[in-house]
Amino acid sequence: MMLDDQGMTEEWIVRVQGREYGPADIEILREWKAEGRLLPANDARRANVDLWTTAAQIPGLFDVEVPAAVSDRRLTEPSLQVPHRNFTQVLAKTFQIYRKGFFQFLGLTLLILLPSICSQLTTAFVQPPQGSNVDARSVLAAGFAFVMFILSIVMWPVYIAGIQILTAEIAREHRPGLVAVLNEAVRFWQRVAALCVFVFAVFALLILFALGIALVLAAGASSFLLILFALALLMLQVWMFGRFFVYVLFWQQFAVLENAGFINSLRESRDLARSGRELRWFQRPLWRGAFIASIWCAFGLAIKLGPEWSTLQHYFNEVTTTQDPQALLQRMTEIQQAGGFDLSAFALGILEEILRPLLGIAFVVVYLDSKVGDVSHMEPIVSAGEGDTVR
Repeated sequence: MMLDDQGMTEEWIVRVQGREYGPADIEILREWKAEGRLLPANDARRANVDLWTTAAQIPGLFDVEVPAAVSDRRLTEPSLQVPHRNFTQVLAKTFQIYRKGFFQFLGLTLLILLPSICSQLTTAFVQPPQGSNVDARSVLAAGFAFVMFILSIVMWPVYIAGIQILTAEIAREHRPGLVAVLNEAVRFWQRVAALCVFVFAVFALLILFALGIALVLAAGASSFLLILFALALLMLQVWMFGRFFVYVLFWQQFAVLENAGFINSLRESRDLARSGRELRWFQRPLWRGAFIASIWCAFGLAIKLGPEWSTLQHYFNEVTTTQDPQALLQRMTEIQQAGGFDLSAFALGILEEILRPLLGIAFVVVYLDSKVGDVSHMEPIVSAGEGDTVR
């Protein structure tokens, strides 16, 4: 018997050709499945959650009888589900979903944006006094800014899971409320948080590795063997980065939409990213994901470097003209303090966060297109007849 978090039997409501049946527990659902009245494509939701998914996602209903061979081919043979959108259509679908659920996506964004804004404004406008004296006001401001920063980080897993759930629901032509999405997203907090820590920690280590290689190159400018050694390390770093990128390309979709565990999310992301070898290279999930990530990185760099361009030029001039490292550090500190609070950079940062859901939406669209096709066009194959009654 399947129990929910409170120890009570889970009950589900299913929708077949516009008619809803239930609540029903897993045993009754298995009877309906055996009678041919319930198929994986039919809509379903928990009785206490107003968030629709498909009957295929009900734990222990359809997956208990799936042959091992079919399960193994589920992601390794996506050629049965050939993507039917080109890249332009993927982007168009992304913006369409974002437009339809703009206020829900904005609500999810505010979970991380509001604490971040509070932290930045507090840090910018409440400066500590000069000298060694510390007043209570600056201590409280620093504590408040730190709490807001931690709160923003804590809400990230809910934000990520909410983007996946809301995008999949809108793709099915459903319009769930923000509260229902949040209630469902909170269930994935622990798993998504663990994966976030792992993914960002590995990427940070890879970046530090690249910086170490740069230091080796700088130190060994006159040594041919040291330069060769650094280039070999650089090739290793690029290889490791590419391998890890494949493992994490679709981890968010599998962790939330497929309810996969920690290891399975990474493994299935790898399998899906490597799939589509019979397609043209630009139609494969790996390259589509790489294009989307590259577009977003270019946009993010433009947002961040645009307002700071003049400051960066000052930094570059100081680095090339100042010989004394201590004087260089002091000069850079003076340039940063002279800049003060940059309103344009602050506004552009808010704009970037508001548009950030587009990145998650695009990956969900590619995931759905590559793995299961466009679910918004799925229609029930078998439905309950007019004389059928709910048990």
